[in-house]
Amino acid sequence: MSSKHIETEAIRIQTERSQFLEHSTPLYLTSSYLFEDAEDMRASFADEKQRNIYSRYSNPNSTEFIDKICKMEGAEGGYAFASGMSAVFSTFAALLNAGDHIVSSRSIFGSTQTLCKNILPKWNISTSYFKITEIDLIESLIQPNTKFIYAESPTNPTVDILDLERLGQIAKKHQLLLIIDNCFATPYLQQPMAFGADLVIHSATKLIDGQGRVLGGVTVGKADLIKQIYLFSRNTGPALSPFNAWVLSKSLETLAVRVDRHCENALNVAEFLESQPNVKFVKYPFLKSHPQYALAKKQMKAGGNVVAFEIEGGIEAGRNFLNAIKLLSLSANLGDTRTIVTHPASTTHAKVSEEERADAGITPGLVRISVGLEHIEDIINDINQALNNGKY
Repeated sequence: MSSKHIETEAIRIQTERSQFLEHSTPLYLTSSYLFEDAEDMRASFADEKQRNIYSRYSNPNSTEFIDKICKMEGAEGGYAFASGMSAVFSTFAALLNAGDHIVSSRSIFGSTQTLCKNILPKWNISTSYFKITEIDLIESLIQPNTKFIYAESPTNPTVDILDLERLGQIAKKHQLLLIIDNCFATPYLQQPMAFGADLVIHSATKLIDGQGRVLGGVTVGKADLIKQIYLFSRNTGPALSPFNAWVLSKSLETLAVRVDRHCENALNVAEFLESQPNVKFVKYPFLKSHPQYALAKKQMKAGGNVVAFEIEGGIEAGRNFLNAIKLLSLSANLGDTRTIVTHPASTTHAKVSEEERADAGITPGLVRISVGLEHIEDIINDINQALNNGKY
């Protein structure tokens, strides 16, 4: 019996049980699969049958993971990748032709910016950017060769919120695709397809795994688009490994309870930071002071686990803060059980120009905190002593 609640689907969707009637899905560590006879083999390679042929194409573990994400996102199909950036690149490459054009938010992950700026132009694929405050200017950026609109919401690392419904309306009006990176929200907090997205991308490395163990990515959406992505990926080889797919599928079983706690802790951290005299500004989607607070409440179930803030004193103050951290982790990852502190300008967005960082709202002293699952008092105590340069 199918459930209407994605928390239940994330736990109960699984591959068909074997003759051993296992309760938990086993690992299918196999590169290939057997055929009953010559006709079965021919029909399988002719795509006349839906079955596993080779684990670069599909695997029971990756299929289970994809099925769960599809159910949670309201998607018709999907394909799982070795990493989040593998999902981004393969999705772009499968759908774009030489000479095409992209309209993208300026506020996107640093590696995605590098892809658009340095790699896609090799095939004469260009990108025009809009700031998160310039959605009304998107239509002026659309060209005859524009293929899709691309955005993240919430954005990395400034946790700005884009109006997904408005983006969907613009894309539909101009017969463009809308592709949304939903990594920060997860399918538990937000479903972009409900607002008009055609495809949704996740770096499963982040909150979907949730424990900093494995890399993974996934793209889900409309069946005809997923077929193009599948055919491209089947022949180019960016598939998710069966082991990582197994880990990620099991991780989805606890996604809801983990993300609820992440969000609770993150809101407490944001409220604490907002009360500190040496903090210049704080951004968190469910803080009432966030510029897009009302929009975040409309689109998201809760505010996510990422808080962005800047300390008075700019980059030097930010550096002192990071050096004073004792309990929390200094890392470029996010979405872990462990709270992680990052300086985007020198790490995740270091290869982006200073002007481009400014356009995306990434100030020199900006600090991003991926709030974890430790006790909230311990998280805040470490942040507090670091704000006072270790003198707490």
